[in-house]
Amino acid sequence: MGLLKDTYPLYLNNKAAQPNTDLAVTDKFTGEVAFRTALATPDVIEQAIAGAVRAAKPMARLASYEKQGVLDHCVARFKERFDELAYALCVEAGKPIKDAEGEVTRLIDTFRIASEEATRIYGEVQPLDISPRARGYMGMWRRVPIGPCSFISPFNFPLNLAAHKIAPAIAMGCPFVMKPASLTPLGAIIMGEVLAECDVLPEGAFSILPAHRDGADLFTTDKRLKLLSFTGSPGVGWDLKARAGKKKVVLELGGNAAVIVDKDADLDHALERIVFGAFYQSGQSCIGVQRILIHDSIYDRFKDMLVARSKTLVAGDPKDRDTFIGPMISEQEATRLKSWIDRAVDAGATLLCGGERMGNMLEATLLEGVPEDCEANREEAFGPLANLQPFSDWDAALAQVNDSKFGLQAGVFTRDIHQVLEAWDTLDVGGIVVNDVPSYRVDNMPYGGVKDSGLGREGIRFAMEDMSEIRNLVIRRV
Repeated sequence: MGLLKDTYPLYLNNKAAQPNTDLAVTDKFTGEVAFRTALATPDVIEQAIAGAVRAAKPMARLASYEKQGVLDHCVARFKERFDELAYALCVEAGKPIKDAEGEVTRLIDTFRIASEEATRIYGEVQPLDISPRARGYMGMWRRVPIGPCSFISPFNFPLNLAAHKIAPAIAMGCPFVMKPASLTPLGAIIMGEVLAECDVLPEGAFSILPAHRDGADLFTTDKRLKLLSFTGSPGVGWDLKARAGKKKVVLELGGNAAVIVDKDADLDHALERIVFGAFYQSGQSCIGVQRILIHDSIYDRFKDMLVARSKTLVAGDPKDRDTFIGPMISEQEATRLKSWIDRAVDAGATLLCGGERMGNMLEATLLEGVPEDCEANREEAFGPLANLQPFSDWDAALAQVNDSKFGLQAGVFTRDIHQVLEAWDTLDVGGIVVNDVPSYRVDNMPYGGVKDSGLGREGIRFAMEDMSEIRNLVIRRV
C-alpha cells in the first residue's frame, strides 16, 4: 500500500533524531523486515530525562486551553492519518485490519477524552472550622502536575495503550519519556511526529525512545522521574516496581479473565461476544476471555455452539479484511502456548477444537476439563486459548473466578439483578462487565486490576489523578 517508510526516527526532546537505524521491525505475518527505527542508547535516554526535568515548570504553566489545543491537534491529525495508522498496526503487530481500524478509532477517542478533561482539573473548597481552635480558617486544594513521567507500553495495543499514558500526561501538564515495545514501536513514533508539530509544547515535553529492555534501566531507576507507568507482563512489572525507588508506580499487568454464563443468559448473544473476547487479535489481550464457566443445565448445548462457531473463524493474512485470527506476536510465543495446550491434554484435558500451530499462527483453541494446576488454567495464556468448565451454583462460580492470582476484569451473562449485585460485591477484580465479556473497555472508564494484575487505574481522569499531587492551601481570616 506504500503507507510506510523504510526508516523512522526516535523523538528526543520534541525533535526527530536519527542516530542509527539499529531496530529492525518485522511484518509479523511474513516475518520480513518491514522498516527500521532508531534505537535509543543510554546517553540518549539520559538527554531525554534531563530535557523532561527542564520542561517540568513550563509544562505545568501551560494554560488549559493550550493543552487542550495540543490534544485537539492530535485528534485532527490522527483522523487524517487513519489509514496509515491502521496499516502500521496491521504490519508491526500482525493485527487483523478491521481490529487495527478499531484501535485507531479508540486512539482518537482517548485523545478526545483527554482534550475534554484538560479543562476539568478541579479542586475543592473545604471548611476547616470543625472545632473552636480552627475558627476563622478555611482550606482549598487543587491538583498540580507530579512532574517528569516515565512510560513503558506493550506490543499488543501499540497505539491505544501508549495513548492512555501520553494523552493524560499532556492534559495534566507532565513532561514524559516513553519506551514503546521494541516489537511494535511505530504507533508511538507517529504520535511523536504529530506532537512535534505543536510549537506550544516546551522543549523536553516529550521523548519517544525505542529501546531494548536491557538498555532502558534509566526509565525505571532514575530518581528525577516522579512516576513510572508500565503496561506489560506481571513478572516484568513487579520487578520494575521493586527497582523504582521512591517514585509513584502504576502497573497494568496480566490476567486470565473469566466469564460466567448463567442458565438464563441469551446464548446467541453470549456466543458472539465470548468468541470475540477469546480470539480477538489472537487472544493477545490481558482481558481476553480465558476461563468460560457455563451453568450445567446449558453446558452441552452452549459448548457445541462455541465449538462450531470457533471452527468458522478465518485465520490468515491480517491485511485481508476477512481475517479474524492473525499471527501471534512471535513464533516463540506461539510455541509456548502450544506447549501449554499439549501439557493440559496430557494431564487429562479434552481438546474440543484447534490446537495446531504453524509458525506464529496458532488455531483458535477450546479445551475442557483442564486440571486446576495446569498453566492453561492458572497462568495468562495471552493467545487464542479458552477453557470451558460447568458450574451448578452461582456462589461457587464466583468463588471459582476468584480462585486466581489475577484480578483484572470478569464478565457475567445473566438477567438476574441480584446475581449481578452479588458478583459486584464478591468478585475480586478491577471491573465486572454484565452481559458482555471482560474484554470490553470504554476509554473513559476506570480500568485496572488487583492482586497480580496491577496497581492504579487508567482511563483519562483516573490516570491524571495518578499524574498529579494534591496541593493544599490554608487561609486564616484575621
